[in-house]
Amino acid sequence: MLSLAGIRAVAAADAAFSAKTSGRWRVFPILIDLSTVTAVLIGEGEVAARRLAALDEAGASCLDVYSQAPSAAFLKVAGKRFKGARPADGALRAAQIVFLAGLGDRESVALAGKARAAGRLVNTEDVKPLCDFHVPAIVRRGDLTFSVSTGGKSPGLARRLRRHLESAFGPEWAGRLDELGRQRKVWRSEGLEPAEIGRRVDVYIEEKGWLS
Repeated sequence: MLSLAGIRAVAAADAAFSAKTSGRWRVFPILIDLSTVTAVLIGEGEVAARRLAALDEAGASCLDVYSQAPSAAFLKVAGKRFKGARPADGALRAAQIVFLAGLGDRESVALAGKARAAGRLVNTEDVKPLCDFHVPAIVRRGDLTFSVSTGGKSPGLARRLRRHLESAFGPEWAGRLDELGRQRKVWRSEGLEPAEIGRRVDVYIEEKGWLS
């Protein structure tokens, strides 16, 4: 149950967010190489464990992890990346991206405020006003990545669409992408222009019947 202070803190952040965005959140989708970006995860419980697993799946190799009450399983996954209960202000400023997960509202507001004041991008699990970016529903098939976002309006719809994509694009698509990548190298070595390569990709997919 939220404390009164927590309710007030989130309400204030929500009001500021609404005033800034006029109630509409316009985002620019990008893919970030987390092997080159310094990230910090601060969190508790299963929510933090899920976020850590997602970051590992995305190859977040420059990651520091903080938790006040980590489980043995969480510590095992975090390994040497676990740095203690909470980061010092200097460690927070040194990060480029900050993930907050499973924290109380009051602490989330405070940590997000510190990170933002240092010019860092923040994602706070399930608290849209405390997010500078959000993590969409993701389907991975090798190097092929699908992402679904509803701008925070309906996470349930995002999950449903993710399941649809998982069904429509099975594990075989990882190999199909690799096959197309090899074929593209051949076409480029032949000196073909990008427009012609794009046309040949369409023809190749049609001949294979991959989207039939």
